[in-house]
Amino acid sequence: MCDLESGSLSLGGVFSTLCAVPRKEGYLGLYKGNGAMMIRIFPYGAIQFMAFDQYKKVIKKQLGISGHVHRLMAGSMAGITAVICTYPLDMVRVRLAFQVKGEHKYMGIIHAFKMIYTKEGGFSGFYRGLMPTIVGMAPYAGFSFFTFGTLKSIGLSQAPNLLGRPSLDNPDVLVLKTHVNLLCGGIAGAIAQTISYPLDVTRRRMQLGAVLPDSEKCLTMVQTLKYVYQQHGIRRGLYRGLSLNYIRCIPSQAVAFTTYELMKQFLHLN
Repeated sequence: MCDLESGSLSLGGVFSTLCAVPRKEGYLGLYKGNGAMMIRIFPYGAIQFMAFDQYKKVIKKQLGISGHVHRLMAGSMAGITAVICTYPLDMVRVRLAFQVKGEHKYMGIIHAFKMIYTKEGGFSGFYRGLMPTIVGMAPYAGFSFFTFGTLKSIGLSQAPNLLGRPSLDNPDVLVLKTHVNLLCGGIAGAIAQTISYPLDVTRRRMQLGAVLPDSEKCLTMVQTLKYVYQQHGIRRGLYRGLSLNYIRCIPSQAVAFTTYELMKQFLHLN
């Protein structure tokens, strides 16, 4: 909402948004679209981490590429795969989250699916804004996995006793301690979010489609980027709402990577 709303609903920053939304729509307004988010996040996370491991093996075996580069490549491909598989749910989540109390166009997840399908060109309506999402996800996921993997390997090689411990499933393998995992995951999320954020703004504007009054100026990725830059500039346009995304993505990525590392130990994958 911070990076999209304007006019009478303009909200000046993260904390004013957190105060204004409950005043306008009640505290449940802070959780609009959360149902679709929860339904989406399970397959998205599963597909992304599973695809990362598989792509990493293929790149190493078929192309002979290893080290930091294959993390970047495998991460980018895994992110793109997960996005394509779960994009319709992300579209519905954004539409539900952007509704204003008293002006609801969608009554729920199923109703949103039906409306988008019937009013916006069938299945193609669910993939509006897919291209900037893919273009943005490639560096986001790529740099997330790349940064985390690089920090992990540097930490275990330079300070194994301080930062590492034996894996639960294989004492011969060193893994990062939990709090170090959280720190590395958070740093990875912050770096990746900063690099890809302008494309994330573009994706959300295109996903909202006719909901925004200036939708005819945001039909393609290039059009949308130009329009946002010309109207609002870099800080207040392409990077508007970044601080809120830091608050969201840093703990999210920290927990995601830590859970991934712990699950590998519980499933005896080390």
